[in-house]
Amino acid sequence: MSDHPDDPSEGFIDVAVAPFPSATTASPFPPMERATPETPPDPPSDWIETADAHDLPTRENALVALGRFAFPPAPAPDEEGVAARDRRWTGRTLMVTTVFLLVFNAVSIQNWARQQPPGWITATVQQLADVWADRIALLGADAPRQAVRDAYDQARDARFPGQAPAQD
Repeated sequence: MSDHPDDPSEGFIDVAVAPFPSATTASPFPPMERATPETPPDPPSDWIETADAHDLPTRENALVALGRFAFPPAPAPDEEGVAARDRRWTGRTLMVTTVFLLVFNAVSIQNWARQQPPGWITATVQQLADVWADRIALLGADAPRQAVRDAYDQARDARFPGQAPAQD
């Protein structure tokens, strides 16, 4: 009796172990058309055409049942409740979009302020927009906008071989 666990004399099979075994070319599952006496065809199916997996009995979790008992679902909202929920959703969506644009598209505020007729309010908005765009640039939040702009400029200026260069 040896102390080695892979010793064939102890009933273990000596198998070469490789970190990445290779696939064999012969399939242990031949196609049904080529069934051999060694591999008989599959037995007839026991599939029931009228069976539905949703008809199986299920057991409800005890905590789910307790939760439904302790905290029954609220009644469906009426029209006023649905309208209020929709207004809240719209307000949140507008706020998130506004903040997103203020952070990642600060240059548009500057461009808009430059297009307005001159005046005290326009000058104030333009100065605030300049400061805001400079602060956002320090954070690096203008990098995605600049990357999209550079990609657009490169695509616009691209030419086929032998074609005249793009005009400014």
